[in-house]
Amino acid sequence: MISASITQRMEEATRLTRAGKLHDAMALLKGIMPETPAEQTPTPTSRGGHTFEGTWEVVDDPAAPTSPSGNARRAHAGAFTTGSFSCRAGARDYKLFIPSGYHGQALPLVVMLHGCTQNPDDFAAGTDMNRLAEAQQCCVLYPAQPTTANTSKCWNWFKAEDQQREGGEPAILAGMTRQVIHQHGLDAGRVYVAGLSAGAAMATTLAMTYPDLFAAVGVHSGLPHGVAKSLPDALGAMQGGTGPLGGAAQSATWASKVPAIIFHGDRDTTVHPSNADRVAAQYASHPGGGKGGPHGAGGQTTVEQGRVANGHAYTRTVHRDASGKPSMEQWQVHGAGHAWSGCSVKGSYTDPKGSDATSEMLRFFFQHQLAQT
Repeated sequence: MISASITQRMEEATRLTRAGKLHDAMALLKGIMPETPAEQTPTPTSRGGHTFEGTWEVVDDPAAPTSPSGNARRAHAGAFTTGSFSCRAGARDYKLFIPSGYHGQALPLVVMLHGCTQNPDDFAAGTDMNRLAEAQQCCVLYPAQPTTANTSKCWNWFKAEDQQREGGEPAILAGMTRQVIHQHGLDAGRVYVAGLSAGAAMATTLAMTYPDLFAAVGVHSGLPHGVAKSLPDALGAMQGGTGPLGGAAQSATWASKVPAIIFHGDRDTTVHPSNADRVAAQYASHPGGGKGGPHGAGGQTTVEQGRVANGHAYTRTVHRDASGKPSMEQWQVHGAGHAWSGCSVKGSYTDPKGSDATSEMLRFFFQHQLAQT
């Protein structure tokens, strides 16, 4: 029998989940009452406006380093600009990193989706993505999830209305991405998306719903697309439950041909590590996956064991298509918890002892480009 106290815990966890407080709900189920993280609500600083599949506003960030001439966009360390986007599905603020070498040329774009309780500045600092983007000359877009959309600033990957093309948060994020590409003249064939935790779950949803927009996806400590259709489902999925991913028809419906790189710590107690295999299965189940691995029969799979100097060991599994190009990589970081692997300690949810997920994702991304017609 289930005791009254357990029942009460489940009811309260369900209430917290419905309020978007997934971390609080998970902590309650473990018998731990979490501290409430300090919320950082961005202050609107945008001005002006134009229309492109919605409305947008953008200004240079006053905090960004400037050159002697005062031009933040041409600063040696790049510029971090602030903007906003709105369409019929909703509105979101964002920050955009522009490398110092940008002079109007068609650079790649990486879309980075933060995890719960995070914001663009925190996520940029923790992943160290801007530093690498400056070195490799690409722009980085950081959409911001406000507390008005989710009290813990989680992307709403677990809501059915936010799992569809041209609807909900996927439509907002895709529209924002297209707007930034158009505004800056970026390379529409080299657009990539990555995220952590709830951001990773939304990143894989974007890969499933907009395979014509994103050339590759990075999923760090995330969950499969469509695994939760209600908020209580989300808790079960995060703890390793199977969710509604049973039938072959469903697997085919939720499959994607978008190349994917997946990172997950094998000691993650927030999002169960089994979710990494389930994410991989969605990409592997794309029609044509066959016995040769994801995205085409005749490919090869290799497994590599390694260890970061003075850090975690890892297992890297690489699936290659028939042409030999990596179509999926899966990194299991041994001993790591729920944190971005191998990055800066300046941000939240980071583990500098792991493999460098930021560098590995950029390497993987830049091997792939959408065919332009």
